Amino acid sequence: MDEVEDAAAGTGQSLYPLHRTKTLHLVRHAQGLHNEAISRKDPKQYFDPQLTHLGWKQVENLRNHIEECGLHKKIQLVVTSPLLRTIQTAIGVFGGREDGRPTIENQNSPPFIAVELCRELLGVKLHEKRRSVSEYQSLFPTIDFSLVESDEDILWKPDIRETRDEIVVRGQNFFNWLWTRKEEQIAIVTHFIFLFENLRAFCSNKDCHPSVTTEISARYMTALGKCILIGPRPESC
Repeated sequence: MDEVEDAAAGTGQSLYPLHRTKTLHLVRHAQGLHNEAISRKDPKQYFDPQLTHLGWKQVENLRNHIEECGLHKKIQLVVTSPLLRTIQTAIGVFGGREDGRPTIENQNSPPFIAVELCRELLGVKLHEKRRSVSEYQSLFPTIDFSLVESDEDILWKPDIRETRDEIVVRGQNFFNWLWTRKEEQIAIVTHFIFLFENLRAFCSNKDCHPSVTTEISARYMTALGKCILIGPRPESC
C-alpha cells in the first residue's frame, strides 16, 4: 500500500469513489460575430454578439458528434453563461429537435440554467456585456434565469477589467456551486478565458500529471468540447 501511495503522490493521481465525483462536459461557445471580427483584425465592437453562419455549422457538427456517441442521452443538466452566443450554442448542441430546429421545449431536453459565475472575463470589452434578463426570457422562455440576480448587467464595467486572479476565484465559486447540484453528468457552455484560467488553476491545485495539465488546459477552439471527471465531493455536500 505504501508503494502505491508513493507512486500516486509522485504522479498526481488519486482514487475517488464514483459517488463523490461529477462528470463535466465543457464546451466553449461556437464562433460569434466578435470572433469573426477579431480574425479579420476588424476593430468593430459587438454588444452581446450572436453566432455567425460558421458558428451554427460548428454547433451542428458538435451536436452530431454527441448524438453519434450517445452522450446526449446522459446529460442531466445544461449550464450556460448568460450571453447570447453561449445560450445559442447550448440550445443548438444539447437541446431537442422540433421540425428540424433546435429547441428545449420538449421532453427530449435536459433542464437549462443560466449562471453568471461562468461568464467570460468581465469589463471594458463590449462583447462581454450581456442583455437584460427580461430580454433573454422573452427570447428563451424555458431557460431558468433565476440565479441571475439583477435584470440589467451590473457586473460589467466600461472602465474596469476583471483580473485573471479574480476570474479564478469566481471559477472556484462556480465549481463549489456545481457540488450543490444533484446531477452527475453536467454540460457547461462557457468561454475561452474562463476555461483556460480555471482549468490551469485546477490542475495546479490538484498537482495533476503534466500530460493531464497540458491536455485539459490547452487552448479551446470555438465549439470544442472536453470531458473531465472532478472529485472528490466535499464532505459538506
